[in-house]
Amino acid sequence: MTDFLQLLFSGLATGAIYGLAALGFTLLWQASGTINFAQGEFVMLPAFMMLAFMSFGAPLVASFVLSVGLAVLVLGWLFKRGIVDPLFKYGMMPIVVATIGLSISMRSVIRAGHSAEASPFPSLFADELYNIAGVTITLADIGTFVLALALVFATQAFMTKTVTGRAMQAVAQNTESASVLGINVPRMIFYAFAINAVLAVAAALLVTPTYLAKFDMGESLGNKAFFAAIIGGFNNSRGALLGGLLVGVCENLAAAYISPAYKDAVALVIFMVVILFKPQGLLGKKEERKV
Repeated sequence: MTDFLQLLFSGLATGAIYGLAALGFTLLWQASGTINFAQGEFVMLPAFMMLAFMSFGAPLVASFVLSVGLAVLVLGWLFKRGIVDPLFKYGMMPIVVATIGLSISMRSVIRAGHSAEASPFPSLFADELYNIAGVTITLADIGTFVLALALVFATQAFMTKTVTGRAMQAVAQNTESASVLGINVPRMIFYAFAINAVLAVAAALLVTPTYLAKFDMGESLGNKAFFAAIIGGFNNSRGALLGGLLVGVCENLAAAYISPAYKDAVALVIFMVVILFKPQGLLGKKEERKV
């Protein structure tokens, strides 16, 4: 029982990171009606941004703040203006293809400009252990879970409880009607990409101490985040967290009780089961989108 609880708690921490990355998928879908298949690389790039700032002597927190600003510019404004805006009028498929190509390009550039070797990354949390009923829990696991949970619920509250958040969702549902109602459509779409960039930096801060900063760290993370978003419900921010937690816990249990070789297949298996019996996701709602 102790081993099971140990796997459960560590899986929740890992799953919270998946959920935070998955939140980027659901946010862009709810607010702009787009899907970004470079989401994993959007987490990878800020990790190297923070490493670059720290190499110049900036502390971790300052590096995070500076990376947030740079990420909003590069992963928010530049990504929207350079890729999404020119392709948006042609539908979803060109954006999907473009973001897949972007993810490959980002990995190649980081590999060529940095190296293929993994770089260590400092943790935001102290290296402390807690023993609760025979289960050893690290401060990093607790902090990661709590911080990711807070970010997910804060984003959900922003999208549903604020005027700006509801305006962003209105734009995704029907751009023309939103414009007629006086909503600044380009600004609302930019807000979605900017928030996604901030969340990507936060995810990088939490995940990189475990994954290490490496050019391909976003590939696996992006895939699992995408599956987690669909499992939980692509139109529900809390669903992203639920999907991430399910994937994190189940892959830990599968690696321990079945075989480590099946760990990376767990997300795909859960995705297939959920999509067969509840295509809208566990917390998702059926909706008709107007184009």
